Amino acid sequence: MSIELTELVKPVLTDEAFLADVKASSQQPDEFHLWWLGQSGFLLQWNGRHLLFDPYLSDSLTKKYAATDKPHVRMTEIVIDPAKLDFIDVATSTHSHTDHLDHETLLPLMAANPNLKLVIPEANRAFVADRLKCDAAWLVGSDDGETVTLGDFEITGLAAAHEEIEFDEEGRSTHLGYVVRFGDFTIYHSGDNKGFDGMAEELLAAVGDRKIDVALLPINGRKPERRVPGNFWGHEAAKFAKDINAGLAIPMHFEMFQFNTETPDEFVATCEQLNQPFRVLKCGERFSSN
Repeated sequence: MSIELTELVKPVLTDEAFLADVKASSQQPDEFHLWWLGQSGFLLQWNGRHLLFDPYLSDSLTKKYAATDKPHVRMTEIVIDPAKLDFIDVATSTHSHTDHLDHETLLPLMAANPNLKLVIPEANRAFVADRLKCDAAWLVGSDDGETVTLGDFEITGLAAAHEEIEFDEEGRSTHLGYVVRFGDFTIYHSGDNKGFDGMAEELLAAVGDRKIDVALLPINGRKPERRVPGNFWGHEAAKFAKDINAGLAIPMHFEMFQFNTETPDEFVATCEQLNQPFRVLKCGERFSSN
């Protein structure tokens, strides 16, 4: 079911209140904390370190498509000006669509964090360097099954099917999800992904004897009539979380653009049916591990 709104959804926390919550949570070193920033963007905090998954904190797509037949009408207010996030250690881009690789978010983020590391699919290195006007060598590339370690975060790329699994001319995946290990914890961010045969088995093999504490999964489905590449529907995301024995499933990729959203109702109903633990965050809301 799609949503039509005339007023923007207000995040739970924005601006200085959001920053105050991040600062206060840093005093709890044995926990990790996740804030949903809208779309597929999350802020992860653990042990005084911060990782941003696929942040989209601008109106770049709304402006770009305003005069077209595919307007990107924003549904939810921006949580925070990325220039104020001056404590970020690592950021990710799962693929090169603008809501996952936004120059209007990443350029101020890079300026505010001189030591920032940006993890991307290796296949997209030249594209990312051109979009961000940065030195290609600065980018940290990953591929299906490849692991990079950046400070306290160990990050493994896994192929994602944003409709289909796609490769560059050298056979490298252009769309990834990321398994992030830190301390005793593991988080899986699937990127844009509709799943594929064997995906759960590949993910579990990559995780090994660790449990996936949180799985971050899209629920906006597949809408070819709207020219929207495919993701999990809510019931598929819930079942996938159960298949990988996720400690908690959190939905994403909804309530950002009016033409490309779903309610979390189907996801919630299926999680309840399967006894799959879940949490539906509001934009700007925090989840804490303890």
